[in-house]
Amino acid sequence: MLALICGSAIACNPSTTLEDEVQSIISEYPDATVAVAVRDASTQTTLDILSDRSFHAASTMKVPVMIEVWKRIQTGRLDLDSTLEIQNSFRSIVDGSQYSIEEDTDDAIYERLGEYMTISELVYQMITVSSNLATNLLIDFLGAESIQVTVDSLNAPGMRVLRGVEDLKAFDLGLSNSTTARALATLMELISQGRAVDETSDSRMVDVLLDQEFNEMIPAGLTEGTRVAHKTGQITRIHHDAAIIYPPDAPPYVLVVLIEGLDDENGSAALGASITRKVHAALRSGV
Repeated sequence: MLALICGSAIACNPSTTLEDEVQSIISEYPDATVAVAVRDASTQTTLDILSDRSFHAASTMKVPVMIEVWKRIQTGRLDLDSTLEIQNSFRSIVDGSQYSIEEDTDDAIYERLGEYMTISELVYQMITVSSNLATNLLIDFLGAESIQVTVDSLNAPGMRVLRGVEDLKAFDLGLSNSTTARALATLMELISQGRAVDETSDSRMVDVLLDQEFNEMIPAGLTEGTRVAHKTGQITRIHHDAAIIYPPDAPPYVLVVLIEGLDDENGSAALGASITRKVHAALRSGV
């Protein structure tokens, strides 16, 4: 569903044009299930395509983990300079049995096993290089239940944080973290507006999101000079990106693309970039 109120900053097309054009792009990938959510407060534009359909969250669930950290800092229950010991041993939510992280995009953290890292360092690694080990350490410390309470308080119930990464016993039983495009769009919009925690905390979260190192989807569909504060998520046949997009000399907007069903990660990245290109042209033509 698309709601569009045209302002002077964008070209005004019939209200269904953007949705139709995005759907046309999606139709070129018949094996893919795709959800899209757009939130543009400056023009009161919203776009929702399968935005309430639940997907495996992959690493997008690291956004609410970060929000919970900053909520505790803001309320004085945690300090960014507090430290956690780096260890690779976790307990399954199914039966309490131990497991360890076997696959990760962050090699450097494993060189520090037995040492201590600050909360600030762990959050940065969790977001920018999607460190699974940093994520599990933070979830163990914060508690998945507390993270979920915070998510629910932000009116994003489509995001479900049950556990840490690589709990294979839970995965086999269908106990996985999940999200909807609507939930991620809600969280990213709140961060962009300084309403997830507070203006100072949310600004710090944006700074971390801007340093994201995996830029093959939403950033790839944008014009040069456009800053993107975003979090990706990728596992087998799952490829997501949730972004706050900052065009030069224009207000920011939120775009979420969730993709399931494609084996080729280059293909899913290209699909997400094509959707981004179409949305950006509609919302910020000439920017």
